[in-house]
Amino acid sequence: MDDAGFGQVLGLGHDLVDLKEFGRQLAMPGTRMTSLFSPRERRQAQQRAQLKHDDTATHLAARWAGKESVLKAWSQALGPELSPYGLDDFPWSGVEILDDGRGRPSVNLESSVQAKLHESLPLTDRQVDQVELRWHIALSHDGPVASAVVLLCGCV
Repeated sequence: MDDAGFGQVLGLGHDLVDLKEFGRQLAMPGTRMTSLFSPRERRQAQQRAQLKHDDTATHLAARWAGKESVLKAWSQALGPELSPYGLDDFPWSGVEILDDGRGRPSVNLESSVQAKLHESLPLTDRQVDQVELRWHIALSHDGPVASAVVLLCGCV
C-alpha cells in the first residue's frame, strides 16, 4: 500500500449531472429530492454556495454525482455478485458526501450502510478481517455539468 492509502482498487464510479435539469427537479413542488441528502450535506452545500456566490443546487448536484458514483463503484466491486441495492432502494441520505475542514470531499456511510457494504463484497472471512475499505472522491462542476469520480479501495 502506498502512503495515500489506495491499496487495491475494488471499484470505480463516475457520474455527470446536468445542472439545469437537476435544479429544475430540486425546485419542483412536492419533490423528494431534498430528502435524499442528509442535513449536513444540505448545510454544507448552502455554505459553499454563499462562499462561491452561486446557488445551492450546483453544490448539491456535485454531491448527487458523488452519491451515484459511490453506487457505481460499489456495484463494480461486487463483480458477478448481486447488488444489495438498486436505484429505487439505495439509502441515498445514508451515503453522505461531505467536505472536511479544508474543503476536501469525502464519503461517509451510515453504520448500517457500511455493514451492508462489508457483507456484500465477495471477500473471504480472512480478508474481511484484514481489509480496510477506503473511499477516494473528486467532485467538480463547470459550465452546465457537475461531475464526480469515486474509487473504492481495499487496504491491508
